Amino acid sequence: MMYCNQDLLNYLSFGIVLAGLWHLYHHKKIQTCYGRHMRHTLPTRTFIYSFLVRGQPYPLNVMVGAIFFTSINGFLQGYYLLHCAQLDEWKTDCRLKIGLLLFYTGMAINMHSDYCLRNLRKGGEVIYKVPEGGLFEYVSAPNYLGEIVEWFGYAMATWGFASLSFAVFTTCFIGPRAIYHHRFYNKHFKSYSKSRKALIPFLL
Repeated sequence: MMYCNQDLLNYLSFGIVLAGLWHLYHHKKIQTCYGRHMRHTLPTRTFIYSFLVRGQPYPLNVMVGAIFFTSINGFLQGYYLLHCAQLDEWKTDCRLKIGLLLFYTGMAINMHSDYCLRNLRKGGEVIYKVPEGGLFEYVSAPNYLGEIVEWFGYAMATWGFASLSFAVFTTCFIGPRAIYHHRFYNKHFKSYSKSRKALIPFLL
């Protein structure tokens, strides 16, 4: 293992937590303007994703922000795992096993939910429909629930502030979006199931 700059690790991790909390505060009343939450046509769009997805175009500023964050976070997670994590001590630890179980459970939920969403519309359709099947019977955004479970599982498996900061940021970033999705479905579909929650079955 090479030298671990703990100060750099802590500063970047703390910065990601603050970024997540800022996003949570900033978007508690209004959601990021893309997809079903698009309020007006922006002058800039990405073009590759827009041709592939069956829905609204994707704003360029959102894509640029995502690239910036994933670059910083990718460096942070890679640096932590390569230079700071004491992984040899975790090979038989129950936290590693529980973390991996959570990670793969979240991944399975995420992938199945994305599969349901991709097959919701027929070719050429841009209308919104109510997703069904799997955890969609219980929450409006199981894909987001799956992603949150994934990264908290990763945080437990690797047991570090860097990985925890990513899980916290993910929750702060997509948690509010799940709530806005839930409000959207309830507003536009009068027959939408009242027993469904936004993100966590039976709770939230």
